[in-house]
Amino acid sequence: MPISRLFVLPMLVFAVSMATAQAPAVVQVQLASFSFTPKSIMLDHGQPYVLRLSNVSGSGHDFTAQEFFAAANVVPGDRKWIQEGVIEVPSGQVREIHLTAPAAAATYKLKCSHSLHKVFGMSGTIVVR
Repeated sequence: MPISRLFVLPMLVFAVSMATAQAPAVVQVQLASFSFTPKSIMLDHGQPYVLRLSNVSGSGHDFTAQEFFAAANVVPGDRKWIQEGVIEVPSGQVREIHLTAPAAAATYKLKCSHSLHKVFGMSGTIVVR
């Protein structure tokens, strides 16, 4: 019996570490009146993430990153929220997008495509390193 315990403990530690390594990091992004917070989103290539987009303003906004979403691997169930690289986030609502960051390092443009929102400062970048 003592020998079997020697094998069980390392296997348990390995299983827990693998589960921890696979858990996606949550990236909180606030959409407010003419701003994204953070303005620059940093991701590691090939890693799983949950983009949690929270519209904290009194009006609708979107999260437009067409090239990023074309390169990322979005979980099939969350693709319904993305229309041609645009995610609409109504006032007071949250959208969660589960994805794996693109495989190669790159910088992608991010904006709100609603009328004049980008002009008033609602733009940023997604940096995959």
